Amino acid sequence: MMEKSRGKILWVDDEIDYLKPHILFLEEKGYTIATCANGRDGISLSKEIVFDLVLLDQFMPGLDGMETLREIKENNPALPIIMITKSEEEWLMDEAISEKIAHFLIKPVNPNQIFMACKQVLEKIKIRSEKTTSGYLQEFQKIELDIEDSVSFNDWWKIYSRLVKWQLDFDEQKEASLNQILNEQIQTSNRQFTHFVQDHYENWVSGTDSPNLSTDIFSKFVQPILEKNEKVCLLVMDAMRLDQFMALYPLLAENYSIRIEPSSSILPSATPFSRNAIFSGLFPEEFCQKYPEQLEAMVEDKGSLNQLEHLFLKDQLARTGLVDKSLHYHKIWMPEEGQKFQSRVGEYLNMDLLAIVINFVDQLAHRRSESDVLKEMVPDESGYRHAVRVWYENSWIRSVLVELGSAGYKVVITSDHGSIMVNRSSMVAADKHSSSGVRHKHGRNINANDKSAIDIRNLDTYKLPSLGHQHNYLLAKDDYFFLYPNEQHKYKNMLKGSFQHGGISMEEMMVPIFIMDPK
Repeated sequence: MMEKSRGKILWVDDEIDYLKPHILFLEEKGYTIATCANGRDGISLSKEIVFDLVLLDQFMPGLDGMETLREIKENNPALPIIMITKSEEEWLMDEAISEKIAHFLIKPVNPNQIFMACKQVLEKIKIRSEKTTSGYLQEFQKIELDIEDSVSFNDWWKIYSRLVKWQLDFDEQKEASLNQILNEQIQTSNRQFTHFVQDHYENWVSGTDSPNLSTDIFSKFVQPILEKNEKVCLLVMDAMRLDQFMALYPLLAENYSIRIEPSSSILPSATPFSRNAIFSGLFPEEFCQKYPEQLEAMVEDKGSLNQLEHLFLKDQLARTGLVDKSLHYHKIWMPEEGQKFQSRVGEYLNMDLLAIVINFVDQLAHRRSESDVLKEMVPDESGYRHAVRVWYENSWIRSVLVELGSAGYKVVITSDHGSIMVNRSSMVAADKHSSSGVRHKHGRNINANDKSAIDIRNLDTYKLPSLGHQHNYLLAKDDYFFLYPNEQHKYKNMLKGSFQHGGISMEEMMVPIFIMDPK
């Protein structure tokens, strides 16, 4: 029985007769080789036979290599081509790269060089996939042991970062076979992480062994830059998860050197609590005491509960002795608002502090739960990462960040919280005045199953405001979401598989801080 060919290669070179040893070597390695002595014949043969790869000489009589390459690509744009040439001229390399060649080799080349180049082009996806699979299987048990041994937030940050790395690796290799195992390991991690947070969160808010929290972002990462009389942009990407940040990392790194610091959202991991904490530098109990209008808004639980962010930030500048620093705050809800900001960004480049809030990621999550088309486009976490990356690649904010870097701004990017895909429902006993959150609820003596929720009744220990008589908070665990008995089946079907926030999970609480210096 004949062995399957490792690939069908077309080699086009006017000195092809002198390359017999190379051809024999490749054939011994399992490749099928067809040859042509000029570009015109190579183009014709590439139309008649389906090849996996072309080896192409540059300097040939008649059509040269670049002309041949363009015509072959015109017929088959996806066909990889390795350019082989005697010339070391930089212009030729630039030209070849611009035509998206797969590899560039300088003559003389030995048979093994040719083989390695062919293997890299034809088999890199298979090799990377195999290495990714074997690498994760080796890492699986190490992560399980580290979960058992984790005693600090930094331990958990390292665990979650490794899990995110594997998510991104699986995305890149289109590796689906181990996704279920990885997802189950993340679920196991989340159960243990929830216990960890329950045991330590009260200490965190009191300042004992606490990680960077939402309340610390300005004082620890923005204030020091301003104190050096440098300009800084604080960019808050509402509801962006660690895995989505890491999907954007290579794009951000094109223009910035990036240092990553770990942080945790405060609880509830929801915008009225965590984003207000970022801009005020205060816990919810504290900013509700200091700003009665914020307390009133949260008691009524109507409309936007983040209307005072600009005031919060101005007051935080004043509290930290930076009242003389100029500030521009901008919240972006719609694409046209972002484009308008981009067109006017030059007007703000004299500001010491630019603060920008972008709601795209959060809006995508909310609208996805209401749209079958978006559910099809963003079916899972991998699809969500891809959608965020595609958005950024084509977004106004990418151009704005380039312009800010050119103007000498350092940029601090973070999020108020992440989100988690929810799958299991839990019934809540509550009156009609209770809040409407899917992963967090507060109201008068509300109750849920202990398996699905943390019930917070001693509000001071979590630094949460009392918003009424006998007020308590429920925070969802694992992948649970809350339902009221009224129309439960309708909302169960609508919410199952959606991305939500407000509860306790690695995905919701663990958000990075990117400190970015322009290159």
